[in-house]
Amino acid sequence: MSEPDFDAIIIGAGMSGMYQLLRLRELGLKVRVFEAGTGVGGTWYWNRYPGARFDSESYSYGFSFSKELLEEWSWSEHFAPQPETLRYLNHVADRFDLRRDIQFRSRVASAAWREATRDWEIALDDGSAHTARFLITAVGPLSAPTLPNIEGRDSFDGQSFHTSRWPHEGVDFAGKRVAVIGTGATGVQTIQEVAKTAATLTVFQRTPNWCAPLHNAPITEAEQAGIKASYPEIFRRCEETFSCFLHTPDPRGTFEVTAEEREAFLEKLYGEPGFGIWVGLYRDMLTDPAANAIVSDFIARKIRSRVTDPATAEKLIPTNHGFGTRRVPLETRYYEVYNQPNVTLVDIRETPIERITPTGIRTSGGDHEFDIIVFATGFDALTGSFDRIDIRGIDGRSLKQAWTGGARTLVGMMAEEVFPNLLMLLGPHTALGNIPRSIEYNVDWVTRLVAHAHAHGLTRVAARPEAVTAWMDHVMAIGEGLLSNQVDSWFTGVNRNVAGKHIRTIARYSGSAPDYRARCEEIARGGYGELSLA
Repeated sequence: MSEPDFDAIIIGAGMSGMYQLLRLRELGLKVRVFEAGTGVGGTWYWNRYPGARFDSESYSYGFSFSKELLEEWSWSEHFAPQPETLRYLNHVADRFDLRRDIQFRSRVASAAWREATRDWEIALDDGSAHTARFLITAVGPLSAPTLPNIEGRDSFDGQSFHTSRWPHEGVDFAGKRVAVIGTGATGVQTIQEVAKTAATLTVFQRTPNWCAPLHNAPITEAEQAGIKASYPEIFRRCEETFSCFLHTPDPRGTFEVTAEEREAFLEKLYGEPGFGIWVGLYRDMLTDPAANAIVSDFIARKIRSRVTDPATAEKLIPTNHGFGTRRVPLETRYYEVYNQPNVTLVDIRETPIERITPTGIRTSGGDHEFDIIVFATGFDALTGSFDRIDIRGIDGRSLKQAWTGGARTLVGMMAEEVFPNLLMLLGPHTALGNIPRSIEYNVDWVTRLVAHAHAHGLTRVAARPEAVTAWMDHVMAIGEGLLSNQVDSWFTGVNRNVAGKHIRTIARYSGSAPDYRARCEEIARGGYGELSLA
């Protein structure tokens, strides 16, 4: 049997691809990373839109694997902006000499399993081909941007771009008539920045989202010293919490306390930095509709108090989902933007967009002229980045076709048996939450599996069908009763701009991160009995 070009090929040089490269290098393996962009960083390379930043605390987000790295890097803000994060990831790449094994401007077009040689043949869009024993995807859960299905979308004569494909040279909004389509997390961050300088900003909103204050601030010298001294405690806390944030649900039930206590508790969370107002609520607020109605009413009252025009305030309050059942954007004076005379909110449920014209956007209410159109229309989440690569397993079976109607995985890191030696970082049904904490665990688990195969002379590993079925049964069971799984969002695999993704599925692991890790450890400790090894 001929030897492949590489022991492993990794797709993507974001945080997961970089860390996976480092870990496999430590095993002495020959590894190549293919990255479509011109630099490292993944999410933080592509998403350069104004206002892009963490909503996890910076010091809980960075890599934890190197004490030296933790000591030498100082975050400037509690929630770092994109440029700083990209500098950090470039620093990591330099410090660990990662670039020598990364090939940039290299987009993977296809990957085909070769049963006879037990390896993958990976073809790039430039026509070149490479082989590897293991194919590891580090493509990110939110990396395949989607544009809206609007007639005439490409006919606009001005500047237009998706938030995740922002011009590297930046965009000057001063004196410009700007449209932003979309009010999800990226839309919220973009809108609050564009409104500062644009002559006019028109926001086209289909579905309002519940937003809460970020409460960002610079990190003082004293805080910096305290953070660095507390890193072991910080990461231990992230390991213990439900979704790897510094915040975790309050153990009390909503109706176990008085109305006055509830109000004070919600006020406290609303006034604190970060995701506490979302993931630190009473334990039943994301499962009990009556409990959720209380926090939804609280946030609605906050919106009404911050937006001066009552009609505009009502348009910004969601009516089709409760607070926290979709991803909650964190904002800085987002709602106050709508009090500015240069900002207009267009509810496209009332006046739908009919088409994009060479001069702007036409709705049922008339024509709007613009110099710049920003598409803050999100991503084909979780499976979209896989769908854009023609991945073929045994007998040429397509991964995209296999996942029609919803992905099937084993612990989110392996696909079905017909895709041997395909390992996924942050694939569907992994525990997400605070992403880098999930990345480090996924990478370490995959590394141990590759090391096991290498040590035992194994050239083929695949998930057994019964193990995939058992895992999917668990994923479905753990998701029952969650209000978020009863709502259309990327959590449930719905994207109305993508054909075939209009039906809800359980697209993510809804249980706790500690429970997820425990189940993954069972597989490893049991000698990988859930896998077919050869």
